[in-house]
Amino acid sequence: MAPHPARWFHSAPSHLLLALLALGAKAQASEPTPTSAALPSSAPTTAQGLPLLSLQPGSARPGDPVIVTVRGMAGMPTGTLAGRPLRFFAWGDGFLAVTGLPVELTPGTAPVSVVGPGASEGAPLELTGTLDIVEPGYPSRELKVSGKYVAPPASVKARMAADRRAFAAAFSQPFSPPHFAQNFAWPRQDRITAPFGDRRTFNGKLSSQHFGVDIDGDPGAPVLASNEGTVVMARDNYSAGKTVLVHHGGDLFTAYFHLSRIQVKQGDKLQQGQQLGLVGSTGRVTGPHLHWGVKVDGIWVDGESLLRLDFFPPALPAVASGETRLGTP
Repeated sequence: MAPHPARWFHSAPSHLLLALLALGAKAQASEPTPTSAALPSSAPTTAQGLPLLSLQPGSARPGDPVIVTVRGMAGMPTGTLAGRPLRFFAWGDGFLAVTGLPVELTPGTAPVSVVGPGASEGAPLELTGTLDIVEPGYPSRELKVSGKYVAPPASVKARMAADRRAFAAAFSQPFSPPHFAQNFAWPRQDRITAPFGDRRTFNGKLSSQHFGVDIDGDPGAPVLASNEGTVVMARDNYSAGKTVLVHHGGDLFTAYFHLSRIQVKQGDKLQQGQQLGLVGSTGRVTGPHLHWGVKVDGIWVDGESLLRLDFFPPALPAVASGETRLGTP
């Protein structure tokens, strides 16, 4: 699926309150469509020097990651998207937050609101908009696995509890700006055997949803880091098998499950494309493959959608499209 264009909202002078108009399919036909994903750090805010809010992508599915970019504010903003708090960090000449849409989110529209100090007088400004949430269309399938993974014996329950504690510790990293200087890439190039969001039934009994992308591979094929980051888990888990978790900053993690061999250790600093393990079939699997997962802001999201996000977009015209509204909280 091709990425949707970003959505833009820029502020009006403080004595005006303009009604916000939906963009995309609901936009006026006379409005221009942006040709790229977000305003670059080298570009001015707008021709009028007004605060600007952008959403990338312009419409999304439940389970997608979303980038929220703000420029033209004098200090760190706060905000929410679909009722979830946004955590911003300085990025170029503005501020950026990366979040995820829960898979349970109902299709429709999700409100976004960002509040921060204005660049001119420092008075608080509010930028608001909406994000179109489209039907995800996740498929369903039935899988056959070893019975011990559907109804684990009592002897492994302590191990599974230890696994949960280890994952919780790995994902509890202090919040920090991103550690990477390029967009994300595939951890290996091969056929996708199961996309994100599959609704699964194991042996006709246990239902769950697939929170990763399964990539085919022969046992022993190399698995590469999707981006720069720090290894926060290198561990053999009961269901996930031999696992590597990499923290990329911005509360963004990538996960690599079912490896036959782990080739890094906790605390290692990885570069994009650095080999971290080998394809395998450890844990709850139906055959050798890589389960590649992405977690952001505490939510598992679609890795394929992450690959379409541009953290370093090219230059854009100074004036963004879209209607705006500005208020004082």
